[in-house]
Amino acid sequence: MWVRFNELFMLDESTSMMPASSSRRSARRSLAAKLLSHCSQPLALGLLCLSALAAIPGTSAAQDASAASAELIAKGRYLATAADCAACHTAPHGGTPFAGGYGIESPLGTIFSTNITPSKQDGIGNYSEADFARAVREGVAKDGSHLYPAMPYTAYAKISDEDMHALYAYFMNEVRPVDHVPQKTELPFPFSIRTSMAAWNLLFLDNSRFKPDASKSAEWNRGAYLAEALEHCSTCHTPRNVFMAESGSEALSGGSIGSWYAPNITSDKTSGIGGWSDAELTQYLKTGHVAGKAQAAGPMAEAVENSLQHLNDDDIKAMVTYLRDVKPIASGETTPRYAIDNPSVAEATLRGLPGQGLDENGFHVFSGSCATCHQNDGGGNKHYPSLFHNTATGADRPDNLVATILFGVSRTVDNVPTFMPAFGPAASYTDKLSDKDIADVSNYVLSQFGNAAVKVTPADVARIREGGEKPFLAEVAPFIVPAGIVAALIVLLVIALLISRRRPKAAHA
Repeated sequence: MWVRFNELFMLDESTSMMPASSSRRSARRSLAAKLLSHCSQPLALGLLCLSALAAIPGTSAAQDASAASAELIAKGRYLATAADCAACHTAPHGGTPFAGGYGIESPLGTIFSTNITPSKQDGIGNYSEADFARAVREGVAKDGSHLYPAMPYTAYAKISDEDMHALYAYFMNEVRPVDHVPQKTELPFPFSIRTSMAAWNLLFLDNSRFKPDASKSAEWNRGAYLAEALEHCSTCHTPRNVFMAESGSEALSGGSIGSWYAPNITSDKTSGIGGWSDAELTQYLKTGHVAGKAQAAGPMAEAVENSLQHLNDDDIKAMVTYLRDVKPIASGETTPRYAIDNPSVAEATLRGLPGQGLDENGFHVFSGSCATCHQNDGGGNKHYPSLFHNTATGADRPDNLVATILFGVSRTVDNVPTFMPAFGPAASYTDKLSDKDIADVSNYVLSQFGNAAVKVTPADVARIREGGEKPFLAEVAPFIVPAGIVAALIVLLVIALLISRRRPKAAHA
């Protein structure tokens, strides 16, 4: 009997090589008929027959299993897109998807993403689902090494078991395995000691799943799950404490992310997005651009390009519903950053002439490098945004304006690229501007079109060029080891003194 079943399975393998034609269907029917003829045997053999029938390609049981698997993988693909995995785990300029090598600029140094393809040699091909879940939620790799929280596992900890299962199915079954070892992350001591992250996790990692709020609608809860877990909005938009953990009491009120600043996205009407309409928020999340208001650049442009534009309309609507209801937090602004309306005729009037009271260098840089695209009155056009009614020029800090000039803008939505050239490190020789040039043109733009109270110095540009404000940990890093040695010596000295005092004194004659 076992020989007959083996013969039948060999027949199935041969028919699977045929094209999906009538001859192949006929072979499958014949195979099924033969199996059914053997299924008149006792019950034990009948159970075996049922299992064999389920395994035949083209039978209903196999089709149902295949459909379920395909559905699970498709769900995982969508979740991986929502989680923006490709953005960080794909090297720029044509890197292989998920093979790692993207350099994430952090205040402590550059952190290079790992290979998360199912390569058994260099990726996660040997990870069980439990290994995978632990890495995603707890930041601990299969070999026990700790990941840095540039990988937003503090947010991914909220991902449900069901969604984690789908993500694992997607990465293991659809992502192409690539044998590639990305550049190794080498942070300065003591941050190079990855085991120190165990203590950080003990203090700051909440490894609990997302819990729906029963007092809110299903749409609100879906939006909260997307924003807090998969899209990990708080990773960028929440300020950090001295240990670089998120300050939960100030959630989504704005935070520095290297050279860029992720603005306040609470429901505050002045400092946050409370003055935006639902349609504007929806458009921004889907396209990264709202005329007369804002445009996505830097990390937000990557989020729009790789993740947000691909979400379905219901999920975008759910995120808008949630963000509209986030507790408002005021950041101190007196005017919404998009509300400043200052068109200027200075460039058109003074083109080719001395600045006549304006910052002459800034005026000439604007006239030569900016006016053609943004128009001489700053009003922009179909392809380039206005410089007034613009969150980058109307903010109370110049980081995003300066970073945009330094690093440019690049995002592709619906296969349509939006591009602004960089004038900083990546600029061509003819377009490269010095720190003073960028400070001068920033001040011209701010005085003519934006928040004139904000001033930019060459030192500000140098700071942003080099990755932004250094956090407390980075500032004290050079002193951690010497301070530790001094502290250890003091402790040893105190112990020695205590021991010497406890020794009995010698008796006198």
